[in-house]
Amino acid sequence: MSVGILFSAPPAAWADYEAPLRRALAAEGLDDVELGPDVPADRVDYIVFAPSGPVSDFSAFPNLKAVQSLWAGVETVVGNDTLRVPLCRMVDSGLREGMVEWVAGQVLRHHLGLDGVLACQDGRWKPRVPPLARNRPVGILGLGELGTACAAALAGLGFPVMGWSRRRKEIPGISCHAGDDGLTTVLKDAQILVLLLPDTPDTRTILNADTLGRMPQGAVIVNPGRGPLIDDDALLAALDEGRIGHATLDVFRTEPLPGDHPFWSHPGVTVSPHVASATRPDTAAEVAARNIRRAVDGKPLLYQVDRTAGY
Repeated sequence: MSVGILFSAPPAAWADYEAPLRRALAAEGLDDVELGPDVPADRVDYIVFAPSGPVSDFSAFPNLKAVQSLWAGVETVVGNDTLRVPLCRMVDSGLREGMVEWVAGQVLRHHLGLDGVLACQDGRWKPRVPPLARNRPVGILGLGELGTACAAALAGLGFPVMGWSRRRKEIPGISCHAGDDGLTTVLKDAQILVLLLPDTPDTRTILNADTLGRMPQGAVIVNPGRGPLIDDDALLAALDEGRIGHATLDVFRTEPLPGDHPFWSHPGVTVSPHVASATRPDTAAEVAARNIRRAVDGKPLLYQVDRTAGY
């Protein structure tokens, strides 16, 4: 049976994905495929999709059965009224490993005070001994695939890790919380707070003047999740007042971050250009091929988006 697979992403991405996708599809036993960015609409069964690509009207594909996103976040497409088939988000080992490495690196950077060390290369000997990891509580908002992996890695380094999610979870070695009271518990103790929530109506501006005020004096925020999780003005005010010690931000409400945004020049902010974790073609192709194989076989799709929850 021939399968039509449209690759819908920025044109330059096809050169990176073509060979990995063909290898992965062949490994799944899908040899009779029409694959590429120019598959005729009436022959498209599945779309391998990036929100930054050309497709926005899914009703143009009468035989479409499912859409596999190349992005972990689906907030820009989940509300598309023309998308009436299953949508699957990207969950792959490359994204997970990249996020764990970035988050662990930033948490250790702040825990060890490396910024201060690097700023003191002035010939003066000023020892600053950090506490041990076991004395530095870390909070993680969001215990999905990426949040759970980061929590486990940080706990493995010795940090006491508290996690918060919409529904309470049980994760070995992690103190898990949910609900408003659980959020307050995590915020009041987290000396370093990592944001890994999806962008939904319930999570937008979860860090605001009120919630920032519940955090310990001088706490650090690390956000590789989504820009709208933070009220920018409230964060800047908290930094100016010294209530928040530093914010390392990898994601923003507008990207690229405008050159005149105050985050660029604020001494308490580190701007990272959305590089915490990226989709790697080799591993993402394997996930896409596996899901298409499951769809062809009539099996439940992996990582299918809950349209009501928004992720």
